[in-house]
Amino acid sequence: MVLRGPPAAIDKLVTGEDRGIVGKKRNPSVLWAVLAAALYAINAPASKLLLQDVSPTMMAAMLYLGAGIGMSLLGMGRQRLGLGKAEQKLTRKDLPFTIGMIVLDIAAPICLMIGLTSTTPANASLLNNFEIAATSMIALFLFKEPVSKRLWLAIGLITLSSVILSFEDASSLHFSAGSLFVLLACICWGFENNCTRMMSQSDPLEVVVLKGFGSGLGSLAIALTIGERFPAPQFTLYALLLGFVAYGLSIFFYVYAQRKLGAAKTSAYYAIAPFIGVILSLLVFRQPPSPSFWAAFAIMLLGTYFAA
Repeated sequence: MVLRGPPAAIDKLVTGEDRGIVGKKRNPSVLWAVLAAALYAINAPASKLLLQDVSPTMMAAMLYLGAGIGMSLLGMGRQRLGLGKAEQKLTRKDLPFTIGMIVLDIAAPICLMIGLTSTTPANASLLNNFEIAATSMIALFLFKEPVSKRLWLAIGLITLSSVILSFEDASSLHFSAGSLFVLLACICWGFENNCTRMMSQSDPLEVVVLKGFGSGLGSLAIALTIGERFPAPQFTLYALLLGFVAYGLSIFFYVYAQRKLGAAKTSAYYAIAPFIGVILSLLVFRQPPSPSFWAAFAIMLLGTYFAA
């Protein structure tokens, strides 16, 4: 269920702040960020399964189209109920960030899907945490968001863990091509998170619908141009449903969180997603990780602690 209405009212409803459900006053936006992370966590293992029957670029297109279609239906329901009237609409000043968001959202999932074809889903899930480092650095240098000493330490640990995960064979210092594509996706999403941050005061549902159809249609055009075909109807439906949950609803809550937390802090709390994804991947695929994976996992966990 998607809660609707003014953000302040939603925050109080979720946290029970007015009735003292939580022991002390907390920032309710943290809950939005964690919920967004939990929904996104299923993306890597579920996409890995679907990539057996869906080509990478077409998969990226289906994921975002699923987000656009699903959130459009929710928007129609919201309109019929007369809700969401307090939300601000996107304006002309948002246009550069909207274009940047769509272009980056075309590139990022394509890179991720390509990476998933040649690396394990557990590896890819953990590498997704590099998005924290990318988002924070971009937020600092381009958008002048403050980065604390703890977050700097977190960025260093997360980067170190990502480097370890990217080595296919530590003895020969050979980088994994799949890991590099996942890291490239994280960098794209780092830029995209900051573009989205600039529009976070606007209606999150409108932002997600634009992301979904803009990025989905763009990826679809690329997929058809390079000769990829539509998957069988059942796999198309599975990919669309995955996109609605892991992209549509997740981004919706992520934008709400960014309103008060900013791009860097939201991505830090969002860091729970890769760890959930790792657990799901290990349960589904039962591939025993290497010792270097567990070393990277420990370092990443420590980095996430300092980030959040």
